[in-house]
Amino acid sequence: MEQLNLKQRNAGFLAFFLSGICAISSGVIVSLLQEQIGFDYGTTGSLLSMMNIGNLIAGFATGVLTGRIGMKRTVIILTVGYLAGYGIMAVSGWVALLMLAFFLVGMAKGCTLNTCTILVGDNSENRTKGMNLMHSCYAMGALLCPFVISAAALLSGKIPMAVLALLGTLLWLTFLGVPMEGGRRAGSRGSDWSFLKSRKFWLLTGLVFCQNAAETSVTGWMVTYFKGSGILTGVLSAYTVTVMWGATLIARLLIAFVFPLKKPEAAMIRMGIGCTIFYVVMMQATNQWMAVLLLFAFAASMAGMNPTAVACAGRMTSVTSMGVMLPVASSGAILMPWITGMVANQAGLRAGMACNIVPCVGMLLFSMAVKRFSDAENR
Repeated sequence: MEQLNLKQRNAGFLAFFLSGICAISSGVIVSLLQEQIGFDYGTTGSLLSMMNIGNLIAGFATGVLTGRIGMKRTVIILTVGYLAGYGIMAVSGWVALLMLAFFLVGMAKGCTLNTCTILVGDNSENRTKGMNLMHSCYAMGALLCPFVISAAALLSGKIPMAVLALLGTLLWLTFLGVPMEGGRRAGSRGSDWSFLKSRKFWLLTGLVFCQNAAETSVTGWMVTYFKGSGILTGVLSAYTVTVMWGATLIARLLIAFVFPLKKPEAAMIRMGIGCTIFYVVMMQATNQWMAVLLLFAFAASMAGMNPTAVACAGRMTSVTSMGVMLPVASSGAILMPWITGMVANQAGLRAGMACNIVPCVGMLLFSMAVKRFSDAENR
């Protein structure tokens, strides 16, 4: 039994690493597609939003389908989206097909997140440490994505999409080879809906909503913003993703191994304060090194927010509860890139990026509400 638990946890780590490459590459790929095809900021935002719509739907679908056809079949069906989505991007420049492609990538991203959360969470003695390690694997994949894309782009403008489709296939094979709960057990395990009555559950969902909104807006738009503003130019601008995810990886590993969070709720308040301050100052930066340094600080401040918030759900964590929390929260990742694109079209990209201050402040407010609720519960 212990060997099975270890195999499931390690599969969750590996799959989330591959998902980090495939999911975060979308921000760089959409910039490449914009250059190759020439669509406007509104279309760019719509493509990113389509990915996050797929992410949202996959979260609900994973929770519902697991109880009907089993966890394994559900995961195998939904995670084929990385292969299919990037495969479409490699062969077509038609915007309607690109919308479908980003939607499929989002489906795979959402299902992978839900599945890995269960595989790692259920098989880790320390949930907060396990979740931060899992998200460190994601950050490591995200850290590598610009290097993978740049190396592939040396061969052809379409090769990066083909390479990502191949990595998506490896992720799919990882899930294919790991034992998972069958339909009946998964269905009974996920049939408890009492978490819907928990105020703490919805506060945590709101917190992750704001975190998803802020993170996705930055990862999806920062390359385009730095290029458009002239702060960073050429190939260097693509490596802003590396800066962000390098900071994320370092911060998550520090949380997991060096500075364990004894009071997670208080730690999330500090993270919210850091995110807000560093983002506001970053928007004022005009020097490239100052901008990169502030991006690093912003990413490090946000790094532990998502895994710590999910870990705080504690006993409420199940296939069903994650099938509600994660997709509802991911709607923030749908709205924010779209809002950024629409505002950018009307008032300029700088104004669009400034909108991201709202979810940063939202993270702080929800963190304070979670701590207040937890303190009242413990009295």
